[in-house]
Amino acid sequence: MKITRPLTAVGIAALLALAGCSDDSGSGDAGSAEPDQTASDPAADPEGNPEADPESGAQMPDAEVDDVPDVVAEVNGEEITRDEFVGDYEAQLQQAAMSQDPSQIDQDELKQQVAQNMVDNRLLVQAADESGIEPTEEDIDTTLEDIAAQSGMTSSDEVVAALEEQGMTEEEIRAEAADQFQVMGYIEAEADITEPSEDELREQYDAYVEQMEQAGQGGEDAEMPSFEEMRDQLAQQAVSEQQNAAAEEILTSLREEGDVTINL
Repeated sequence: MKITRPLTAVGIAALLALAGCSDDSGSGDAGSAEPDQTASDPAADPEGNPEADPESGAQMPDAEVDDVPDVVAEVNGEEITRDEFVGDYEAQLQQAAMSQDPSQIDQDELKQQVAQNMVDNRLLVQAADESGIEPTEEDIDTTLEDIAAQSGMTSSDEVVAALEEQGMTEEEIRAEAADQFQVMGYIEAEADITEPSEDELREQYDAYVEQMEQAGQGGEDAEMPSFEEMRDQLAQQAVSEQQNAAAEEILTSLREEGDVTINL
């Protein structure tokens, strides 16, 4: 799920990424409906400090959510509630703290970013609903398998188990997977998503090799993957870039046409 704009609820993308940073076993963190529970589990820290990252020992910042209102945003008459927001925000805060100095995180700015992402997600899901796309149970299963593969997990069962550990129910997980299927189907129907040509893929590969060499990772002793080994990955990246660009264009129209209020 390496998509720059979250095309489904923030929780799955953020928390599975967080799982990859914090759990060597590959079991993950979970969705948007509940606050992240690892921060409140003393067992996560051998010293009994629930705010410590067990991998790095860094202190996790306390989520500053006392000022979050009961209704964080309204999107075309639908509410994004405090509970929904806090779950996603705590996940994003922990992920940010793992990639930078926690003391440098501007929580007010991060809260605005999370709120806007949630609004964008809701706009896309609403538009997908209106388009009449109805995912089947098979579509949801396939989406969960795709999430597993993109998150470095072995099966959809592992995704479900990882998210259940953090408080989501299987019903909630499948509902978010259904949203993702709808949104991606909607974007593909609205945009001109094409498969990259062989020449385009080779250009991408050459740019990758040059980048690795400039970074000092492509020396004589380095094992650079071949074009054939990277072809599928490059193709997926090219399609994802088109999807992201299309999503941004669609969101620009949805924001202009929609009735959105953010109360932060």
